[in-house]
Amino acid sequence: MTKELFKGSILFGPVPAVLVTTINREGKVNVFTVGWTGVACSHPPLVTIAVRKERLSYDNIRATGEFVINLTTREMVKMTDFCGCRSGRTVDKIKHFGMELEPGSNIVVPSLKKSPVALECKVRSVTELGSHDLFVAEIVGNKVEKSLIDQNGTIQLGKAGLLAYCHGEYFSLSRQPLGTFGYSVARKSVRQARHQKKFAPRKVKK
Repeated sequence: MTKELFKGSILFGPVPAVLVTTINREGKVNVFTVGWTGVACSHPPLVTIAVRKERLSYDNIRATGEFVINLTTREMVKMTDFCGCRSGRTVDKIKHFGMELEPGSNIVVPSLKKSPVALECKVRSVTELGSHDLFVAEIVGNKVEKSLIDQNGTIQLGKAGLLAYCHGEYFSLSRQPLGTFGYSVARKSVRQARHQKKFAPRKVKK
């Protein structure tokens, strides 16, 4: 494989295209698109989002220390694109799309009812990087669409048709998986068992 050398830049993808909900001190909810997000740690469950200081929700997150990462689907692609192009200072994006909100369970910030998975987050730290600041946050609760949970209580995210973003284009992750974690080094009997079992967070006891 022959490669050509380019200068250092963000040549990376695909990445999740998520909608992040925030709230200000007056209770006004905003939603915006975040492409720079990822997993930072499993124990405790920490995620990161990188946000420009000029974004309206940047001030909301700094003020409340909370936000919700709402995973998006192919049906939400127009909404996802719009919320990354328009500011909450000029348009009420919640009202524009008639988005239904669900109250937060562990935080004040609500989630999007249309999203199949919502991660409720509390900020642990903020690091100034340059064009973006990096928020490291702990996931204090997950809301998962019931239709994605099988009879064994396993979450089947592969069935959600989640969105991914890669260099200016949106893609739907709806094809069959190519393998499961560890399948390349597992014995055949173990591979077959792992194919049927996927990681799922523990349910909250009520």
